[in-house]
Amino acid sequence: MKHWKRILAACISSAALFGSVPPNAAAAAELVISSNQGATPGVREVANAFSRQSGHKVTVVQEAGAALEKRLNEGPLDLVTSNPGPIDELVKKGKIVPGTVTPFVLASLGVAVRAGAPKPDISTVEAYKAALLAAKSIGYSYGCSGTNVARGIEELGLTETLKAKTIRTGNGPVIEYLAKGDFELGLQQTNIMVGIAGTDYVGIPPGPMDKPCPSSVALMNISKEPEAARAMIRFMTSPEAAPLLRKTHVEPAK
Repeated sequence: MKHWKRILAACISSAALFGSVPPNAAAAAELVISSNQGATPGVREVANAFSRQSGHKVTVVQEAGAALEKRLNEGPLDLVTSNPGPIDELVKKGKIVPGTVTPFVLASLGVAVRAGAPKPDISTVEAYKAALLAAKSIGYSYGCSGTNVARGIEELGLTETLKAKTIRTGNGPVIEYLAKGDFELGLQQTNIMVGIAGTDYVGIPPGPMDKPCPSSVALMNISKEPEAARAMIRFMTSPEAAPLLRKTHVEPAK
């Protein structure tokens, strides 16, 4: 009897010692999520919170070109986030588990200038148009934000007028090119423009000139941890995640 009492006491002591370990720690999964550039700040924020809550380890990667293609084909990869176009392509190629594509954020466009430069008035559509015309050079990307900026410029009737002083950026955020002085006015998603050294954020384009970029998350067919991955999708779209996303200057998907 004394022998069993000692064993019971040891078990109780061990339970007390490890009481702070997450309940799912014994079954903790290791997830990899590939994030598009525009969604990465929000993805990292919710991934950290999900890890703390669930005990699962989440690695967020942001890749492009051959590296991204290799990961999409070979893994390791559990979840992917991207704009609707690239997500649709993955669905067509059979790389995504049917029914798992889930919108989770909407990122407004933003305008920035080099640090110390005068901030243009963009409070109205006419003021925004005047700011584009007055800038010596402007820069935007080829991604979702760049496509939407170009649509706005077209609606203003300025495509041909601005062509000679427009620089379309390749890899990396527009804000990095702006900080180096490659152009005077930079336009991209707000959430990857705010608070970057060497630049000053101006604001969101007015009214119909703000054409936000949506991002969705989806479960990959090659995932080795589908249940944990599905749990993360649920967390990313939960009310609990909303304030975490807003911290990164995006809005949760409606």
